[in-house]
Amino acid sequence: MMTLDIHHTTTYRYANPVTFGDHRLMFRPRDSHDLRLIETGLVISPPPASVRWLHDVFGNSIAVASFDQPATELRFESHIRVDHYPMGELEFPIEDYARSYPFSYSAEEVPDLALTTQRHYPDPDHLVDEWARQFVTLGEGGPPDTQDMLVSMTRAIKETFTYQARDLEGTQSPVDTLTWKSGSCRDFALLMMEAVRSLGFAARFVSGYLYDPARDGQEGAMTGGGATHAWVEIYLPGCGWVEFDPTNGIIGGKNLIRVAVARDPSQAVPLSGSWTGAPADFLGMTVDVQVTATGGAGAGGAPENPMPAAGAA
Repeated sequence: MMTLDIHHTTTYRYANPVTFGDHRLMFRPRDSHDLRLIETGLVISPPPASVRWLHDVFGNSIAVASFDQPATELRFESHIRVDHYPMGELEFPIEDYARSYPFSYSAEEVPDLALTTQRHYPDPDHLVDEWARQFVTLGEGGPPDTQDMLVSMTRAIKETFTYQARDLEGTQSPVDTLTWKSGSCRDFALLMMEAVRSLGFAARFVSGYLYDPARDGQEGAMTGGGATHAWVEIYLPGCGWVEFDPTNGIIGGKNLIRVAVARDPSQAVPLSGSWTGAPADFLGMTVDVQVTATGGAGAGGAPENPMPAAGAA
């Protein structure tokens, strides 16, 4: 276990006062057996007229901020502290029938997994299909090993693709990412999600945060720190949704703080909203994410005592 502090600040700046429409925030991690939310706080400037909370169709926690005054700057500051208990890498208790590929999900699970097994992006020349099939290799004297296939695909993206941070909204198509052999974390996550779906796996997109030990002066530098992060979850019988981060080759969720899960990246945007003013008024946006270990294994100390959830986030 390690205790992590997450500070996430997003600032929009304008040349003249503009008015703001509703803004939708996905900052609050999904509290679970492997991720315990112990402290939260959210400061918005200018102060919103109201903030309402809801759960979306995937069970993600959403805040909707409404504004009634113009401003030249809009700022969102989120502080979160969590206890993180990730699954050990390659410690998958996969059911016997699913340890080899191919396998079929149980009849009870198929209706609920259906949309996460379907392809969502065009692949007219079957480039993603062909790329995914290269990982379906025969094991020693038997069928392909499910775990080995997925681990190999995760690490292949990390080792053979070039990471490029990108501030522009949206996600590249899987075909473009595969053709260019480059992209951001969300591009790599989408490519892997569509690739495993082509093989019949249920997969979903994950948005959240990454703990980079190098930022705490420790060994084990990660790619994608200092911003929000994205990866993929794959449903495996016996162990449920397992996390795979193709940007860093992480399997099992270590150093990953899950905030939102969705069928498609467009459903897991960390912050979205609108403003009204002259187009030239927009001066730019800055995002700063700092994730530090404050206790437990990540910081080399003893785990902290659990704290009651507090604050507005």
